[in-house]
Amino acid sequence: MSTPEILCRAERLAKHVNGPGGRLTILRALDLRIDAGEAVAIVGASGSGKSTLLGLLAGLDEASDGEVELCGEPLSALDEDGRAALRGGRVGFVFQSFQLLPTLTALENVLLPLELTAGDNGAGARDAKSRAQEALERVGLSARAGHYPRQLSGGEQQRVAIARAFAPGPRILFADEPTGNLDQGTGARIIDLLFALRADSGAALVLVTHDSALAQRCDRRLGMQDGHLEALL
Repeated sequence: MSTPEILCRAERLAKHVNGPGGRLTILRALDLRIDAGEAVAIVGASGSGKSTLLGLLAGLDEASDGEVELCGEPLSALDEDGRAALRGGRVGFVFQSFQLLPTLTALENVLLPLELTAGDNGAGARDAKSRAQEALERVGLSARAGHYPRQLSGGEQQRVAIARAFAPGPRILFADEPTGNLDQGTGARIIDLLFALRADSGAALVLVTHDSALAQRCDRRLGMQDGHLEALL
């Protein structure tokens, strides 16, 4: 039996911030590994550090101590531009607040990360547009390609965000409370879509949620408390 590929590894990861009352410790010497193709849920109360952890694993924030290795690269050796280049095409991120650019259409929002990695040649640009259109079709929004975020419902905006995350074909996708701003019915449909696309692509999924039912759909469940992670049954 072959050893699974490790896509993300954290070793003794810590995060501290300075506040009016002194130093606040959010994460404490935390260890974690994410293997290719697996789905991992991180659950815990609001303010427990789940979103902070996800940002560190994806290279969106810098650790105070410890190391994160993402797709084989130690993040501490990279500057902000280097981390962005590493994420391009290999890492996707779905935010609770959608994070769509309001001046771009649905298609243009999905196209943006593809254009950043396509280069300036005409063939690359045409391929990027085709892939963006295909991604919107997969989330059922090809008819809304020309609409701006303000013209879309919350569920439709999150579907655009999911299309944007999956369009480059990432090896690993991070999702931070992807249904937190949606009603229960819409949220359930978004989760079904997220897991269907993950199954089709084979991407690893790291999901932050406070929803225990959603966490049960993942291969592993980890609980965050007092800056530590522990395995859940």
